[in-house]
Amino acid sequence: MSVRTEQQSRQRILVVGAGMAGVQTAVQLREQGWPGRIALVGEEPHRPYDRPPLSKAVLLGRAAGSAFDVDFRALGVDLRLGTAATGLRTGDREADTDAGPLPYDHLVLATGAEPVPLPGAEGVPGVYLLRTLDDAERLRPVLAGRREVVVVGAGWIGAEFATAAREAGCRVTVVEAAGQPLAGALPPSVAARMRAWYEEAGAELRTGCAVTGVAAAGTPDDPVCEVGLSDGSVLTAGAVVTGIGARPATGWLAGSGVALGGDGSVLADEYLRASAPGVHAVGDCASYPSARYGRRLLVHHWDNALQGPRTVASGLVAGEAETPAYDPVPYFWSEQFGRFVQYAGHHTGDDEMLWRGDPADAAWSVCWLRDGVLRALLAVGRPRDLTQGRKLIERAAALDPLRAADPSVPLKSAAR
Repeated sequence: MSVRTEQQSRQRILVVGAGMAGVQTAVQLREQGWPGRIALVGEEPHRPYDRPPLSKAVLLGRAAGSAFDVDFRALGVDLRLGTAATGLRTGDREADTDAGPLPYDHLVLATGAEPVPLPGAEGVPGVYLLRTLDDAERLRPVLAGRREVVVVGAGWIGAEFATAAREAGCRVTVVEAAGQPLAGALPPSVAARMRAWYEEAGAELRTGCAVTGVAAAGTPDDPVCEVGLSDGSVLTAGAVVTGIGARPATGWLAGSGVALGGDGSVLADEYLRASAPGVHAVGDCASYPSARYGRRLLVHHWDNALQGPRTVASGLVAGEAETPAYDPVPYFWSEQFGRFVQYAGHHTGDDEMLWRGDPADAAWSVCWLRDGVLRALLAVGRPRDLTQGRKLIERAAALDPLRAADPSVPLKSAAR
């Protein structure tokens, strides 16, 4: 046994957060050879589960849950569920929880993100968020009962919930304060092409309209919500589902000495180390510096929670000298209104936008270039474009714009 391995065998790693990022951190630590103790702490009482199925399969009753197929006992992972982290004392190397303090030698923050509540609607019967398994279970009777639903926010989660609600036969109105759906993620010229998806699915999309208030009506057994809008109209619904964004779940780190950004994210470095000694951060709660894009990125998507733990585990087991800097091509997908939407990379308003195919068709893509180099790609119903585009982004490939704009030409063949 090497001196390093012998030292590690006496050390304790505490992972706070039992979602994808936390579970994968524990798995990767064992797979990469960590010999010491590992404790995984999760706030929810449920066995750790995957979140993407919540917005469709679980909501529609097609799945009872989505628990990870991980044998924590066989991995030698001390799984502590129903335990919420309440504070952190980095000087003492202890995390405070509602079940008492937990000591550590190394700490991995993997608490994810929490949905932003609709201001003034907290505690109003019939108003829901969708993040946890319990949230999905509470919403299942709403869909099963084909209640009229108002969705606040036409972002990714709003579109996915609206899709499930329409499949269940609910009447759906989606309210968005911005002028287009996905306003924070895509340029107006691209997002505008998605407006028709709502109408085709039988959902009403009302943009440029903010919610001014939500009032409870009906009875406790049959709640009804009255949703006031900035145009003076009032919508009546059996349920209001809020999807106006998410923020890192890092409030419990106040006063800990762990540096946070203005967006609330843990400011991790290129090896996903936090500012405090012995602390790493991974997944939705952490931002990291991207050399590829020349800026710090905060990525709230499944693939980031899957990839980051490999870097954290490598840094802890083998050391940073043996670990490549964390700088993946961001990737996510969304299934909405019968379409498979995928995105890879990161774009800004300074990038050149190139259409690939006709957005009036069922399948099309958009490329973003800077100085001819592919930086990001959005693919609607064109998974091959996404697969090839992601590889081209990884190697900073320059594209021939004329060939790239021709959807009959494989994207990889447009590389110069």
